[in-house]
Amino acid sequence: MDNDPQRHARVPRDFESLRSTIIERKANMPKRLAQVAAFALGNPDEIAFGTTASIAAASDVQPSTLVRLAHHLGYGGFSDLQSIFRERLRDRTLSYEERLVTLEQSNGDDEDANLLSGFIAAANQSVNRLAATVQSDTFTKAVNILANAETIYLIAKRRSYPLTAHMTYAFSKLNIRHQIVASPNGVDPEMVQFASPNDAAIAASFSPYAADSLSQSQELADRGVPVIAITDSAFSPLAACATHWFEVAEADFAGFRSLSASMALTMALPVAIAERRRKRQQSKPVKGKME
Repeated sequence: MDNDPQRHARVPRDFESLRSTIIERKANMPKRLAQVAAFALGNPDEIAFGTTASIAAASDVQPSTLVRLAHHLGYGGFSDLQSIFRERLRDRTLSYEERLVTLEQSNGDDEDANLLSGFIAAANQSVNRLAATVQSDTFTKAVNILANAETIYLIAKRRSYPLTAHMTYAFSKLNIRHQIVASPNGVDPEMVQFASPNDAAIAASFSPYAADSLSQSQELADRGVPVIAITDSAFSPLAACATHWFEVAEADFAGFRSLSASMALTMALPVAIAERRRKRQQSKPVKGKME
């Protein structure tokens, strides 16, 4: 039995901390542990609801592997690890009415000012986290691919949709050919069939991942279309099929999660693409002039 109090103090006690710990240790995990860890982050509801037997079957490992993963991360057993996923589920499944009640109980005397400052603080935290973790070389490589694309396909559903809606506006103003995959008549699968390896895609999805975004991105990747992904984890199914991807972990306030950092990234991409194309055009020799 492990009685080391310092070890127990280091064990993640919330889902975001657990997610970060798994990502940090991913490269050093044994193959089977990495497999079930990826399944856990990609299917957190299954971990929260399932039994040891059902989770092991779904992740294609032995039940003992779940216990080994829990011990590897410092937990006393799998039920201890599972409690983190259940707590996340309770937080996530609060209705909007329940979230508002929570706000009322925690806002103090000046409710409006505290609510506004709470959302601003969460936005600042998200943007600062992105600034500290985003890799400039990944951004440069992504811009190179997108600047060379004939058409840029934009894929995002549900909460992520505003990102592509904004990029549609920006690309239109910057004269960049694009196609948002968000048809009101349900022909999105047909729309992505027009994409070729000469094109590229920007796809955004966060846990719980939108099934349509994943399937459309995977189809494009399978056909050789470069996919630039914006997602929240190295274990995200979207990251798995991406040519390059950005990890964006948005902070929340009282269960409400914004798109502050993601929006900053999707504002930067169109401008960088337009600037790359402008410089390329300027570097071309002018016909009729001596070199």
